Amino acid sequence: MVDFTANELRNVALVGHSGAGKTSLIEAVLFTNKVTDRMGSVTDGNTVCDFDEEEIRRSISINLAIAPVVSKKVKINLIDTPGYTDFLGEVQEGLRVAESALVVIDAVSGIEVGTELTWKWADGYELPRMVFVNRMERENANYQQVLSSLQEKFGVNPVALTLPIGKESEFSGVINLVTMQAYMGSAAKPVEIPADMADEAEEARMLVIEAAAEGDDALIEKYLEGEELSPAEVQRGLLAGVRNGTIVPVLCGSATQNIGMVTLVDAITEFCPSPADRETLATNKATGDEVELKPVAGGPLAVLAFKTVADPFVGKLTYFRVYSGEMHSDSRVFNPRAGQEERIGQLYTVRGKEQSPVIKVGPGDIGAVAKLAHTTTGDTLGDKGTPLVLPGITFPEPFYSVAITPKTKADLDKLSNGLARLTEEDPSLRVTRDASTRETILSGMGDTHVSVASHRMAQKFGVEIETAVPKVPYQETISKINAATYRHKKQTGGAGQFAEVALRVEPRERGAGFEFSSEVFGGAISGSFLPSIEKGIKQVLEIGVIAGYPVVDVKAIVFDGKEHPVDSKDIAFQIAGRESFKAAFQGAAPQLLEPIMEIEVSIPEQYMGDVLGDLNTRRARVQGMSQDKGTGSVRAQVPLAEVQRYSTDLRSFTQGRGFFTLTFSHYEPVPAHLVQAIVDAAKKEAEKE
Repeated sequence: MVDFTANELRNVALVGHSGAGKTSLIEAVLFTNKVTDRMGSVTDGNTVCDFDEEEIRRSISINLAIAPVVSKKVKINLIDTPGYTDFLGEVQEGLRVAESALVVIDAVSGIEVGTELTWKWADGYELPRMVFVNRMERENANYQQVLSSLQEKFGVNPVALTLPIGKESEFSGVINLVTMQAYMGSAAKPVEIPADMADEAEEARMLVIEAAAEGDDALIEKYLEGEELSPAEVQRGLLAGVRNGTIVPVLCGSATQNIGMVTLVDAITEFCPSPADRETLATNKATGDEVELKPVAGGPLAVLAFKTVADPFVGKLTYFRVYSGEMHSDSRVFNPRAGQEERIGQLYTVRGKEQSPVIKVGPGDIGAVAKLAHTTTGDTLGDKGTPLVLPGITFPEPFYSVAITPKTKADLDKLSNGLARLTEEDPSLRVTRDASTRETILSGMGDTHVSVASHRMAQKFGVEIETAVPKVPYQETISKINAATYRHKKQTGGAGQFAEVALRVEPRERGAGFEFSSEVFGGAISGSFLPSIEKGIKQVLEIGVIAGYPVVDVKAIVFDGKEHPVDSKDIAFQIAGRESFKAAFQGAAPQLLEPIMEIEVSIPEQYMGDVLGDLNTRRARVQGMSQDKGTGSVRAQVPLAEVQRYSTDLRSFTQGRGFFTLTFSHYEPVPAHLVQAIVDAAKKEAEKE
């Protein structure tokens, strides 16, 4: 086993829009560096990183995958992340443990919504970026257009480190502008720069040197004095510029034709920061002190669990990144969040689905361990005497939900455990129980995300579920004061039942909840029966009065009544309280309340009109709009009932380039003309049940 120091490691997350070719790019890099003896294909379902059954079936990346490669004594952990926006949680995991991001862009499509989203998230982690423009062999591929749009869209300084040789179908190689060496074909054969490109290459190289000089104060002074920068100084300046974010190196090539891989790997080893170049802060849970960690073997152990996988052979597999110290096989570590010790068995390094046993994983490196009992994604593992906690992972809020039911009785028995394991593997999924609709709700980032989760439940955990559109959690309330009296009298020959309750209902402020009080004087109703009346009313609060939805924000006041010295009992006053409340409620101008959501839609500017028009048909109230660098944003309040399947519709009319976030805002009355249809539907559903 070769040990790599932190300086000899590169953790690089590949991000970008779906279909840009990230997985194929890793295939080409692995093949070029003789890690594999053949290049797999996404369409054939035999790539290193797309090994899950669902990934092969759908021909898209769904899970984060690790693919290490060694070049020039540097180990590069390539972290393949999905580009499909339904699986952004996996992207967050990858960015969290990387020191840099490689943004893969299609040379024809250019910057797409997935590119914009992942770029923004990489900003959140303050990650240096490098761009690879893929598919240069395709018709209408335009390298210069991508360079221009990077500057226009993100306000960065893109610096081309390679130039393409040939256009579209005649694309055959690249020129490395740092070394001024041309490489031809999939074999990356070194050749002289073509004569007809010599001037273009020299002009482009001057831009590289200028960018390198601007990255270092000493170099800019030397450059302005007219002195020539050495290759080592150019590399130093570029590295400094990449680290501080003033330079974004851009390279080009073709993953499927295996062109440009040598220059790409060289650029990663030379210009991407190592774990030693990034500051890491942790908190000592025992003292509350902030600790700066260095990636050295002798430091306090600090390990972040960043992904959990349900492996069919080894059980639960936890991917981790070591930030300080060394993780050893057959050892014990402490989990500060759980307050529990974990026994560490065999450690592994992973390449796709392959696991290679190792004795230890050093600082800055990535590994995996099976069967941790208490650890979940985002937890820190370390020494019990120094319980360090690293910043966790922030997952996006899900906005697409389905109501789930088990297919069989056997599935019902396994449902709870299956859902727990599913959400442990994918924290961007949420499982909740809606008390008002009495449904189990599974929420994710879109229809594909939830569909994949459903298939996983069956394949991995043996639980088959059926999904449906969730019921909208309406609520019932009143808008005016009303009173009613109900007498319950039952005589069966033996002991009878008697209770009479006079009750008034009053509306309360939104969110104030239910309140019960008594204004009974003179002993008309014994105080011992008041809890019985309240109990009866609370039964109605759960099941509703007009449409079967929970009752909220109502005050019930008992002001009179009658009792019988023999026949009055607890059950009689429960029934009288319940029925008097119903009668008073129905005469108090009852209202149906619906949940209102805050929605923010991000789309390319050309779709702004379509989005606004569509939102208007959904009873939305637009709160604000903005436009910036070709991207439009719309903020609005919209009823939940109108946007339960909005993700599918938005994708449809924006060609997959729209994205939105949805958060609960408040409840407000349903418009009068819609109430009856909702009440009728609820009654029909109740009859069916």
